[in-house]
Amino acid sequence: MSPRLHTTSVGSQGPRIAFLHGLFGQGKNWNQIAKALGDQYRSTLIDLPNHGRSTWTQDFSYQAMADAVAEELDLSAPGEQWIVLGHSMGGKTAMLLALQHPELVKRLIVVDISPVSYGGLTTFDDYVEGMQAMDLGRIENRSDADRAAQEWVDDAGVRAFLLQNLRREDDGWRWQMNLDLIARSLADLGGWPQDVASAAQPYEGATLWVAGSDSGYVQARNTDAMRALFPRVRLVTIKDVGHWPHSQKPDVFLSTIRPFLAADRD
Repeated sequence: MSPRLHTTSVGSQGPRIAFLHGLFGQGKNWNQIAKALGDQYRSTLIDLPNHGRSTWTQDFSYQAMADAVAEELDLSAPGEQWIVLGHSMGGKTAMLLALQHPELVKRLIVVDISPVSYGGLTTFDDYVEGMQAMDLGRIENRSDADRAAQEWVDDAGVRAFLLQNLRREDDGWRWQMNLDLIARSLADLGGWPQDVASAAQPYEGATLWVAGSDSGYVQARNTDAMRALFPRVRLVTIKDVGHWPHSQKPDVFLSTIRPFLAADRD
């Protein structure tokens, strides 16, 4: 048995929802959305491998990550099915989970990602290089870290998102995520295990595909690939947001997913 993934629970009644974050994220990124649903749903916010407080691995693969999530869901609620919601890297993990472990997934929500290979992740590569170049020995507080990060990322919101991964320990600061593994795995992170996905039967459960209008991760040319694997998919595009619609417009995001979630309760 693999080490358990770190999880946080929100809500005490109703259907179960598993939230899977994207690259550089943590389960707690979904806390606002989970709390808004807390009166009707039991949410589990998962730190994916090599992120947050979950264990590190020697290698990266979407299949291994999907298997780790499947094991965690089965241990958390044996015999139960889950609504699984994943963003970006977590969205690819969620899709593969649904394809390979459909008995665990009764509904699927994929946020701003497609089942395709994107090639190099140049923006993310810049972030990784910036984080690796930071002299953590000279960081005394988070204000110092923010000033240092301004050299390689202008957007204050993106800086705050990335710097959440800095953790204070007795001997100073360290990155909580497995930065070295991420740095050498960016090509795989941008990819998609087409051979594994194609070998599986299409997922027949209801699927909601949420895109940001200003993001390039969901294109019209991706529709055939998505529909081939998830024939009951419905695409909804949220206007005036980029790659993080759930944090950029949380109220709109909630109003987008609530009808889909409510259909499961009828």
